Amino acid sequence: MNFAFSEEQEELRKVVRDFLNAKSSEATVRELMETDDGYDAAVWSQMGEQMGLQGLIIPEEFGGSGYSYVELIVVLEEMGRRLLCAPYFSTVALAANTLMHSGDDAAKAAYLPGIASGETIATLAFTEANGRWDEAGITVEASGAGDSWTISGEKMYVLDGHIASLILVAARTAGGVSLFAVDGSAAGVTRELLSTMDQTRKQARVTFDSTPATLIGAEGGGWDVLSRVLDLAAVALAAEQVGGAQECLEMAVQYAKDRVQFGRPIGSFQAIKHKCADMLLEVESAKSAAYYAGWCAAELNDELPSVACLAKSYCSEAYFHTTAENIQIHGGIGFTWEHPAHLYFKRAKSSELLFGDPTYHRELLAQRIGL
Repeated sequence: MNFAFSEEQEELRKVVRDFLNAKSSEATVRELMETDDGYDAAVWSQMGEQMGLQGLIIPEEFGGSGYSYVELIVVLEEMGRRLLCAPYFSTVALAANTLMHSGDDAAKAAYLPGIASGETIATLAFTEANGRWDEAGITVEASGAGDSWTISGEKMYVLDGHIASLILVAARTAGGVSLFAVDGSAAGVTRELLSTMDQTRKQARVTFDSTPATLIGAEGGGWDVLSRVLDLAAVALAAEQVGGAQECLEMAVQYAKDRVQFGRPIGSFQAIKHKCADMLLEVESAKSAAYYAGWCAAELNDELPSVACLAKSYCSEAYFHTTAENIQIHGGIGFTWEHPAHLYFKRAKSSELLFGDPTYHRELLAQRIGL
């Protein structure tokens, strides 16, 4: 079994890296994170129409390219390196995955082509004010039958929920947790941008007041879909974390070579050497976890639930530790607003908590393997 990337996948990495180096520089990231929308509409269109990134894993019959999850891992790793400010994760890793695994062909045909072309910005409204990531945390209620449903309640921490034109909502019906599609501009929808530590990834509070909704899949069958989607999203996030960790490692090593103290580069000091060596070990181990999880996601095999937990917990801690050590190696300048180190530190912290922190995932792993 060969886990090395193919020539085509490495070429994809190179193309995406060159594109992001040009379109997501530090200056651009700082500019976009200060805006409410949090992304550049022209770049988003270019990603969809010219690069085909939004449709990467969407089947060809719905306007996508039909690639596997391994290719998505490659793309997300590069996006993590450059802290891309765009609703890509919410649209592709959350919304598109939910639709593709919903078993609802009508919903796929209705929504996936728009996502693939870049015309539709979509997200998944899952978590609520209780901050829980399990089935019991879903309390928003939906009522109705057939083609006529309404939703009432509040969703919190919705990634890009303030700009999404399509919101997929997890809500409770008489049959259990179900999934619904809601138009972002529908009656009764109120959206509020939240003030968060990580300004590069926008989150919103979305309130529904008897909002018309369309049932996706079978009533009461939402949690089975969501459980898989959350595993796939955890794998996608792990890849993004690996990209950010690799960038911080390179940043720290380069500074250790360039910064001279007491007449010699600080990288020659044993304490700095040890920090860099520990960072390298964590980053390479995180890559192994994320890449294997990506392969499991592409195969949708029985290992995915346990490997997704493992990858999310390990990559979260590796990324956060790497960003913290990067600041330490940079010393005083690493703490300043002008230096990019803090941007990665904040992204690492928010990503660590997204979809559940490492402790939550280790507990989930223990349950899934029967400990």
